[in-house]
Amino acid sequence: MKLSLWPQSLAGRTILILLFGFAIIQAFGLGIHTVNQINLARFEQQREIATQDVIIYRHVAAIAPSQRAAVLGTEPIPSGDAISLSNSPPSRDDTFQLPLAARQILRASIIGYGIPPVIRPRGLELRGAINPPRYIVSFALPDNTPTGLPMPTLPPDNPTTMQTQNQTPKLRGPQMWLTIESPITRPEPWRSPEFGTAFIVMSLLGAVMIYWAVRQLLIPVRTLAQAAERLGRDVANAPDLPETGPIELVTAAVAFNTMASRIRKFVEDRTFLITAIGHDLRTPITRLKLRAEYMEDDEQRLKMLNDLDEMEAMVAATLAFGRDIAASEALTRIDLPSLLRTILDEAGDGMPDRVDALSYEGPEHLAINARPLSLKRAIVNLVNNALKYGDAARIRLSQKDSATVQIYIEDNGPGIPTAESETVFEPFRRLETSRNRETGGSGLGLSIARNIIRTHGGDISLSNLPGAGLRVKITLPL
Repeated sequence: MKLSLWPQSLAGRTILILLFGFAIIQAFGLGIHTVNQINLARFEQQREIATQDVIIYRHVAAIAPSQRAAVLGTEPIPSGDAISLSNSPPSRDDTFQLPLAARQILRASIIGYGIPPVIRPRGLELRGAINPPRYIVSFALPDNTPTGLPMPTLPPDNPTTMQTQNQTPKLRGPQMWLTIESPITRPEPWRSPEFGTAFIVMSLLGAVMIYWAVRQLLIPVRTLAQAAERLGRDVANAPDLPETGPIELVTAAVAFNTMASRIRKFVEDRTFLITAIGHDLRTPITRLKLRAEYMEDDEQRLKMLNDLDEMEAMVAATLAFGRDIAASEALTRIDLPSLLRTILDEAGDGMPDRVDALSYEGPEHLAINARPLSLKRAIVNLVNNALKYGDAARIRLSQKDSATVQIYIEDNGPGIPTAESETVFEPFRRLETSRNRETGGSGLGLSIARNIIRTHGGDISLSNLPGAGLRVKITLPL
């Protein structure tokens, strides 16, 4: 058996396609959300580093230049950071200029924190390093020496540009730089519990909504399938589909009801034709019987009477077949084993010499919904066939699942050719071609039986037993 991941049902296929599309949309949405979260986390990290660095700078800049080196070792700094004093900012050979967006955020955060004019830095360098990844922020410390000149504003974070444009007055004495290095941590928002919880909750809610929506949308399809099944079981009494709901459903319901009405009319016309012909044939058959009685040739009279008896039997079977098609017996709850035992008892009463060939095997009680008279007639036909052509009728009843029950009728006859296992159910179809009523019947018994069983929602099949004998299998819903 080939295993396929593609569902067989329309609902399963629709749900799978929608879930696949939902997963792709979810992935894109979460990807965009992750990028935004990473950018936001990086922005917050840069603001936090700038704030920490400006606090450290204010502490160091407020101390006398001669004491800064001694105090530097006791300055509290975040874990992983490094702080140093030097005569120049970090070398440009092993560092790189940060992107403009990062420099703008760091510079804006430093300015926004606020630095008293007297300790404003005389220079600012914002760079980065790769191994290990880190931000490098360098402040040019003031020497706290009064010059009589106005205090400079915070210069751009590019010393070359600052010196070229003469944006600050030239300072006296050596220039000291405070450099603070802070590690760059990679933002990983998907590792947070909130990220995983949000993904799981959204996925579950989306899957539940898709499942519910598909099931709701396919209810009309199931309703249409059930209506078609009811129409196949009982054309005469199947109810119409309700013509309500969305315009597409109303259109489908109207088309189905119109089709059912035409089928019902066709079946009624055919049944009426069959019964009318059968009824009208009775009168000429009776007249022919009366005329045959006056024939002087006894041998010819007997042959004619036999032919007329066979015709009369065929007419009676035809009328019975028409009545079964148009039957409207109500469903009721019956005990199937009791019905089967009653049929066997009646068959034994009619054929006392075959009592030993009749048997029942199965549960003592099993209730099903059925039309008692119709179902009894179908099984009686099958039991009579088994006795007539197979000299036995063994009935076995079994229930293999909670939805169906199986009835097996077995005999000791020669069986039937495998190729004829379906054609024998056709009306007036007989394997015995002599048309002798004693050996072949009218050819309607199996047709009537199958028609009755199918109106109950079941079916009949024939198969040969190993060695000899025929098995009739009847499947009925509970």
